[in-house]
Amino acid sequence: MIRFRLERRQETPVSVQIILPLIAVVAALLICSILVWLSGTNVVEAYKLLFLSTFETTDDLQDTLVKASPLLFTGLAVAVAFRAKFWNIGAEGQLLAGACAASFIGEQMWLPGFTLVPLMILAAAIVGGIFALVPAMLKVKLKVDDVVTTLLLNSIILYGVMALLEGPWKDPKSGYPNSPVIRPDAEYPILAGYSLHLGVLLSLIAALVVWWVMRKTTLGFSIRAVGENAAAARYAGLPVARVILIAAMISGALAGLAGAGEIAGVRYRVTTDLSSGYGYAGIVVATLAELNPIGAIPAALFFAVLFNGAGTMARTTGVPIYLADVIQGVALLTMVAGRLFTAYRLRIVRAAHA
Repeated sequence: MIRFRLERRQETPVSVQIILPLIAVVAALLICSILVWLSGTNVVEAYKLLFLSTFETTDDLQDTLVKASPLLFTGLAVAVAFRAKFWNIGAEGQLLAGACAASFIGEQMWLPGFTLVPLMILAAAIVGGIFALVPAMLKVKLKVDDVVTTLLLNSIILYGVMALLEGPWKDPKSGYPNSPVIRPDAEYPILAGYSLHLGVLLSLIAALVVWWVMRKTTLGFSIRAVGENAAAARYAGLPVARVILIAAMISGALAGLAGAGEIAGVRYRVTTDLSSGYGYAGIVVATLAELNPIGAIPAALFFAVLFNGAGTMARTTGVPIYLADVIQGVALLTMVAGRLFTAYRLRIVRAAHA
């Protein structure tokens, strides 16, 4: 008799770490193809539009890269936090908080023009870091569940910003619930064409810096050690609470930088729909990347293609644009299910006959 048994791995092969995200994506697309078929659309044609329409022109490609930038920032934010077992679900709110800080700086007429972009970047990182630090302190000091606090802070920040935009921060010129437009000097420099701005380059640099910090520095080792086994790290003399707080601040700062990019490179003002779910999508990006900063680059690009292509597919075929969100959620589920095989392998056991 043949039986199957799960056996814990001593070490996860690199090939498994690379193949698993690909299998998760393929499985998600196969599952979601049922929804496409039920809508009465040819699955192959729908997926061609979904994935290839974003590469038809240079402008389409630039739009995709611009969309990938905040996804990469939030993916990195989640990856750093999750490495330290700080479950930061608040990147959405931290992005919005960073955007508000950047927009406030960008409106100031008394600041010299050449200081605006650096100050906006700095302010967004600091404010984003603070809003991640608060739930981290509650976790390490009072043992308050970090999933709950970071998630609730998203709503607190969102409704707080909405109150500001409906009140004292409302643009007097337009009359709409938006903040005033930032100064032209505060806009990110354009790297190419009309939409590829500095934020895209900064997100790529951030991925390389985060990878270097996590792999080559004492801080990165401490974060990974605390995440693997906090009790053992504490026994070895590592300041576990301080490491978690630092990881939380780095995570929030990265999410805040995503907000700065949306203000200085795309929207130029704060609006209530500024984020478009980038913070939550960052969880999926980080999960698909196996919390690897370099792996977050293709993962962010994949979802940027997905989000941009969904509009073209919907207009052409009639498939609901929300399919992109469905694929995102299913990909997360298939990836989480597949992670079982990074820790275990399936072994065939031949049982002897009685």
